[in-house]
Amino acid sequence: MPVFLPNGNYCLRPQNVTITNMSNVPILTDAEFEALVSEGVESIPERFLKKLENIAITIADEPTRAERKRMGLHGHDTLYGLYEGVPLTLRGENYGFVLPDKITIFKRPILEDGAGDRARIREIVRDTVWHEIAHYFGYDDPEIEKREEEGRNHAGDE
Repeated sequence: MPVFLPNGNYCLRPQNVTITNMSNVPILTDAEFEALVSEGVESIPERFLKKLENIAITIADEPTRAERKRMGLHGHDTLYGLYEGVPLTLRGENYGFVLPDKITIFKRPILEDGAGDRARIREIVRDTVWHEIAHYFGYDDPEIEKREEEGRNHAGDE
């Protein structure tokens, strides 16, 4: 079931999501996992959501070999999400007529690391969606990690 932002620029389509042979890992249906991703998107402040254009958010079981190689992952290393596209900060005035940027949220590693704790799974999904959308806005990993840490340090200030 696709989910669209008010400006119609966002879609969510499960891709190759088939969880098998995962003993001790909770099985969430595609619909349940998609709902968590949608919650993660909805948790992004409106001022940022309004700026998302030409972006697709998809769900996949896990990173492909090519994605793992491109990201320099080895052994049991994995990732929860992947942004592929041209960040807003690198787009020139002639940017246009391009395929949508793509954010992929990987179900298997999130379920494995969530270890059966649905609240923890929800938190990982929310943080991953935020992290990948931050890449869309041009933030690199060190900048994102700094902001995440600042957010954790100020979480009780409100």
